[in-house]
Amino acid sequence: MKGAKKKWDSSRYDSKYEFVSRYGEELLALLNADQEDLILDLGCGTGDLTHLIDQDAGEVIGLDKSVDMIRTANEKYPKLKFVTGDAANFDFDRPFDAIFSNAALHWVLDYKGCIRSMYRNLRTGGRLVLEFGAKDNINTIVRALRSVLLQKGFTKQAGIELWYFPTVEKYSDELKAEGFDIVHASQFGRPTELNADIGDWLKMFAGPFFKDIPEPQIVKIVDEVIQLTRQNCYRKGKWYADYKRIRIVAMKGK
Repeated sequence: MKGAKKKWDSSRYDSKYEFVSRYGEELLALLNADQEDLILDLGCGTGDLTHLIDQDAGEVIGLDKSVDMIRTANEKYPKLKFVTGDAANFDFDRPFDAIFSNAALHWVLDYKGCIRSMYRNLRTGGRLVLEFGAKDNINTIVRALRSVLLQKGFTKQAGIELWYFPTVEKYSDELKAEGFDIVHASQFGRPTELNADIGDWLKMFAGPFFKDIPEPQIVKIVDEVIQLTRQNCYRKGKWYADYKRIRIVAMKGK
């Protein structure tokens, strides 16, 4: 089943998953924004990286599909511009000098539409700076979750396709087919320490897998997933998500 809708809890996101933006700060050096740049933060979430980009760029706009995320971003950074929109199909009146995206594009199943939109909204010579989930990202967690759902007869939920996790080669080829020139492309593992256990991670990021399942059964499913992932995801009193990342810098060719 594809296209399951994800509802975001921006308060939980900011309080327990602030590391998403923190890791994204590494990308700002690659973005290398200056006061002449108009930049789009694609999948901006609650706006923390948009705010940092604004300190160097001439102008930055944050775009996110989640109304809740955009509402929180506006509350936190009222002087910045945030808009609700779909990363797979967006248009602005002016072309951007750069499009930046951290930990967002794996939520966009229509990746071809996203690539077309990014190309269409960049000026010639404009740049992409992207990081998102790679092939086998969170594989331990997802395999355990699907296994438990199937064991309990929730076949429909187990078949949900919530994310797009390509190889760096696959995504680079898609960008080149649209007309981008690849400047940098890498794929790497980054086991990421969580501020809570795997159960909390599931509630934050994997809610659609539990649609139409009674709450008492959800509790049992989550408990079993925690046990199945403990060997690989729990070390020295800390929980880790087995993140794998793609990082790409590309230029819009002529």
